[in-house]
Amino acid sequence: MGTSEFWQRMSASVSSSQAWAEGPAKGAARDSRGKVRLWMALDAMTILAAVMLATVYRMHTSPWAGAMEFWHGTLIHGRSMGILLTLLCFFAVSLVITSQRLNLYLPTRLNNILDEQRLSLQACLTSGLLLAGTLYLVHAEDISRTIVLVTVGLVTITLSLRRLIYRLLLYRDFERGVGTRNVLIVGTGPEAMAFRFYLESIRHLGYRFKGFIEVPGPGQPAAADSRFAAICSDVVGTLDTLFQHVRTQYIDEIIFATACERGVVWDVLEQARIHGVGLRMVPEMYDSLTLNSSIEYIGQFPTIPLHCGHVPEVRLLLKRGLDVVFSSMVLILLSPLFLAIAIAIKLDSPGPVFYASERVGKKGRVFRCIKFRTMVSDAEQRRVDLMHRNERDGVLFKISNDPRITRLGRFLRKHSLDEFPQFFNVLCGDMSVVGPRPLPASDVRDSKLAYQRVLAVTPGVTGLWQVQGRQDPSSNSYISLNVTYIENWSIWLDLRIILRTFGVVLAGTGT
Repeated sequence: MGTSEFWQRMSASVSSSQAWAEGPAKGAARDSRGKVRLWMALDAMTILAAVMLATVYRMHTSPWAGAMEFWHGTLIHGRSMGILLTLLCFFAVSLVITSQRLNLYLPTRLNNILDEQRLSLQACLTSGLLLAGTLYLVHAEDISRTIVLVTVGLVTITLSLRRLIYRLLLYRDFERGVGTRNVLIVGTGPEAMAFRFYLESIRHLGYRFKGFIEVPGPGQPAAADSRFAAICSDVVGTLDTLFQHVRTQYIDEIIFATACERGVVWDVLEQARIHGVGLRMVPEMYDSLTLNSSIEYIGQFPTIPLHCGHVPEVRLLLKRGLDVVFSSMVLILLSPLFLAIAIAIKLDSPGPVFYASERVGKKGRVFRCIKFRTMVSDAEQRRVDLMHRNERDGVLFKISNDPRITRLGRFLRKHSLDEFPQFFNVLCGDMSVVGPRPLPASDVRDSKLAYQRVLAVTPGVTGLWQVQGRQDPSSNSYISLNVTYIENWSIWLDLRIILRTFGVVLAGTGT
């Protein structure tokens, strides 16, 4: 590729990616505009709630009476209604703009907890000072200074606590491997090694190192060099096989930690866009390629994002909210039924009440899936003797009149009651209410792309295959229905599948 052709293509790339250079919250926030708007809306609602609570405090009354006093007395009949509403809007807008300028809407993994708390305090106090100055300039004597001070204080405390709790919940998930981002590092030099050990030592960054991609050329360590023996053992491929590993290892981001030719970087960037994978690079190695680009810090390491994989973060947050609410309701409302089933299992056959098996979840992560026990205690040992009777091909194992199933277990399976404990897995984040059925870890040995597509999303308690094709014994049906669900997924589709699941449970079509 000629120099002029390269710069033409790079100019087209820059023009299509100008959002990276339109503000301090560029970079990873470009493909997360919906999530950023959600956080902004939450900040604005926090201000409204703080004003009502401050009014309650000022009036020394009950919360309901105080809210009514705020609404009727201040907003509707109050003389300073227009000024108060204007100032509230001004405070909300100034807080949002200040937070954005301080990069508080960037992904949580790009800054640490102390910096985030410091910046939250700075944003709230800056907006509060602007509000106080505006009150002085407009001579708004009718507006209570107590309400203003309490509002600013409540907003500061609430936003700081909200960000702290959200971050701690993320850290907990990262420790369990939930919500992490898989990373391939291009290069095998000292910079690549330092980056790898940094990502592995700072677990709360939420990154999982999956291997090095070797780039032939100067600056790369020799395989015989003992100092880099550990790196050489983690080399998974070359640039020619890069995107094969992206698919098989469910890679979210590629990080260039070595110098490469411009044409190579451009080709990888094009492929990253096609595959929906993020691409970053170390800035000092690509000065001429990264003019006008922003720098995002992963912990203490500066990186320049050239592309971020598209993730429907707002819809995923809504899906997670639906999972938590629905599973909590099921576990609370059906707790008497759970207790009755547990007692019946103990009376029906010897053994534990629950059965936990290793299942493969999102991105190939293995977790323990909980169910009510429906088989005899030594069912796994007896499975080998029954493999010749398997009625399903591929990774699925199912036989009619399985002798390992207990009398009560047959009833529980018929009405899918054995699946209910999996709502504990949903609360933990291992599963979703709706999604592809999780496959046993011992059965997932097929590396076909179709199976990889199914394993790229969070498995579910119920799904399209469960309500539409569970009687079909073929693995092709399992794959095609689940891929159809993945490609057409929406919150409304989840709700429809949940409603259809009630009919399947009542009809007793399980096996």
